[in-house]
Amino acid sequence: MFLKRVALKRDEIEYSRQYPFHIPAISTFSEMDLNKNVTFFVGENGSGKSTLLEAIADQCGFNPAGGGRNNTYDLHASDSALGPYLRLSWMPKVTNGFFLRAESFYQFATHLDEMAQDDGQTYASYGGKSLHEQSHGESFLSLFANRFQQKAIYLLDEPEAALSPQRQLALLKIMHDLEKQGSCQFIIATHSPILLGYPDAEILSFDDGEIRPIEYEMTDHYQITRYFLQHRERMLEQLFSEDGEEE
Repeated sequence: MFLKRVALKRDEIEYSRQYPFHIPAISTFSEMDLNKNVTFFVGENGSGKSTLLEAIADQCGFNPAGGGRNNTYDLHASDSALGPYLRLSWMPKVTNGFFLRAESFYQFATHLDEMAQDDGQTYASYGGKSLHEQSHGESFLSLFANRFQQKAIYLLDEPEAALSPQRQLALLKIMHDLEKQGSCQFIIATHSPILLGYPDAEILSFDDGEIRPIEYEMTDHYQITRYFLQHRERMLEQLFSEDGEEE
């Protein structure tokens, strides 16, 4: 592990009611210790997990729009409002890594194409060809399999967005191969019960107005998915009948 602690510099915050400090989990956040090589952020949309991950990426020196330290392209609304208020504690500090932001991955791929016009080696770390010439899922796996190396920190924001269940398992294998060497750290914001099943990872929930550890089997992602698979017809019948009553 490289990144050991993330702390909020509360004494520098002037307006606590402005974004993103009004988000419940952020408003109560002071600091967190990172105890595992793999840490997951979970929570409902709007709970603050992606906001904090983006801020960590900003303080790591990565482009908040997605990419590493050398990816200097612009994207509207990609600046991190929270980043300047974070303090990261390292042991030791690493500069290598990558921030995957699923929602802006198309723009990142376009940025690589522009770089490739001046540098014929650009695609070497991404499967040897433009990410736009690969399917969405293929381009994600090309990034994971070719760009991810040792002695680095990787921040992934909803990587499952382009991955089938089988390819999510492929990502877990890539993570395991890197992590077992003790030279990579992952922090991942996700809704995927498959990814959350990674062994010996720490899961931090952003729900209920605070950031707290939670067991895999206690996450909504696991419980809802498990119940749906075991009681699909009953759950759908109840869901649709409730919809009909509202109408």
